[in-house]
Amino acid sequence: MATDAAQQVAERRPAYLAELAQGTERFHEPRRTDCPWCGSERLRVRLRTTDLVQHKPGTFTLDQCGDCAHSFQNPRLTPEGLDFYGRDRHDGPGGTEAERLLAAAAPGTGRHLARARALRAFDEPECWLDVATGDARFPALARQVLPYTSFDGLDTGDGVEAAVREGRIEEGHRGRLTDLAEPLAGRYDAMSMFHYLEHSRDPREELRAARTVLRPGGHLMIEAPDPECRYTKVLGKWWAPYVQPRHLHLVPLANLRAELTELGFTVVGVERRTPHVPYDLAPALALFLNSRLPKADLPWRARPATPLRLGLRQAAWWASAPLLATAYGLDRALPPLLTRTGFSNAYRVVARRGDDG
Repeated sequence: MATDAAQQVAERRPAYLAELAQGTERFHEPRRTDCPWCGSERLRVRLRTTDLVQHKPGTFTLDQCGDCAHSFQNPRLTPEGLDFYGRDRHDGPGGTEAERLLAAAAPGTGRHLARARALRAFDEPECWLDVATGDARFPALARQVLPYTSFDGLDTGDGVEAAVREGRIEEGHRGRLTDLAEPLAGRYDAMSMFHYLEHSRDPREELRAARTVLRPGGHLMIEAPDPECRYTKVLGKWWAPYVQPRHLHLVPLANLRAELTELGFTVVGVERRTPHVPYDLAPALALFLNSRLPKADLPWRARPATPLRLGLRQAAWWASAPLLATAYGLDRALPPLLTRTGFSNAYRVVARRGDDG
């Protein structure tokens, strides 16, 4: 398996180095001087960091608006940049130990069922569209709570088509919500966007698209990282939900509520405790270690890693296992206390679309 990984790196290195030889400036749009949410020019640097997971070259900045507190990547990545920095994350040599540890934060069965119950408290929808559904694990599990609801999925990857073949969803729509909104207009009475808005280039455009797809009276459920989480001050750039350069926007809850109201939604439910992902200390430690240990053999590095360096890296990860296990245990044990004191790292909003046409 190690030989296969080394071969992958060797095969991909020439293409990566050819891309990097052209410079990384084309991966960034011009820097904004105003807030994309409210237009204010009172901006400050909230975070400046590098790619802490894959260690691809580049520096990324999150600015925060001094008026509305919206945080956004500035300068923002272009579509070409998003492709470059997102490539090889799951199925290639970019899947480092830190990436695998971060993947452990994926929702478990209990969190998926809790999401379905949260919407059932307001409605038992006939048809539900799950945006960025991935492998459609949520719809497959949500049927246990809503057995009479038909679940469809939408995603840009081919996993949505596999989910249809394997019966996890009824219909799969491959593409972007903003492109498919008109063809799907008024088709659904429930929609979910779980940790989706932070990846979008324009969250407001996504919310407008959601309004188009929902029927009057339908419900929209959103979960997103909470930029007001106190862990942001404790952990700094090691706070996992920052995950630069993947997250383009961190929307404060008040801003989201105001925008939904402006679009004709009524916010019927807000929760800042149960959506918390019990995974803060362990990924912070993993990201820190990933930045300090000998570097992995990666195709965007000109020089291949020596066997000695790779051996030292592997030994260091094994030696750090007790520390990581302790951090993981604390992440699991502390939420009942921490989520009451402002340390919840995510929020959930349920909003009902107005009955107007």
